[in-house]
Amino acid sequence: MSSASTTVTTRPSTAEPGPTLIGDPRVARIPVRDNGERLVALDWMSGPAAGAARLVRAGLADRLAAAQQALPDGIGLHLSEGFRQASAQEAVIRSYRALLRRDRPALPAAELERLTSRYVAPLAVAPHVAGAAVDLTLADADGRPLPLGCALDATPEESDGACYFAAPGISAEARRNRELLRRALGGAGLVNYPTEWWHWSFGDRYWAYRVGAGQACYGPVRTGADA
Repeated sequence: MSSASTTVTTRPSTAEPGPTLIGDPRVARIPVRDNGERLVALDWMSGPAAGAARLVRAGLADRLAAAQQALPDGIGLHLSEGFRQASAQEAVIRSYRALLRRDRPALPAAELERLTSRYVAPLAVAPHVAGAAVDLTLADADGRPLPLGCALDATPEESDGACYFAAPGISAEARRNRELLRRALGGAGLVNYPTEWWHWSFGDRYWAYRVGAGQACYGPVRTGADA
């Protein structure tokens, strides 16, 4: 969810979330039994992600490789971000929350946290921090991203709700590309965060909630930067 390097700005959005958000208490209550899988690099995937942002859990990497095989010739997965350090996650939370508070100062605290979780997950349940999520799009054979309706990492306010996977009003081409992404990644066992067409995860608490699993198999990965 939402790149750690993204600078976000807000304006009132006409779309409010209908799906269960990642900050929902039902998600947080799901237990984690980390299976100890290592982080591996997605070196085969095009995209701007670099360094630790190219890392994901091994089981997720296998499923992404299967999703790539399911795509038509000449179309590939294009990576923006995988693993994210906890400190970077906290920075995005603070930045987006502050912008929402500035633009909507009368919001009650609980509503502020709910709206923040549309765009960036609370640290305790953040899939990127567990190496369990990717932000990605589709690209052609030359690595040029295909149209998907709005910029990857656009906030609900910036995109006027077009960041939602099922948003109305996007072009027919963007809708086809989103469905192609859904078939490939969903077919490989990943789940989408419905407020962000680019965010897909496997093994984290939100995945467990969506698929009805009794527990998550990936918990937070701590690195030296988070010590």
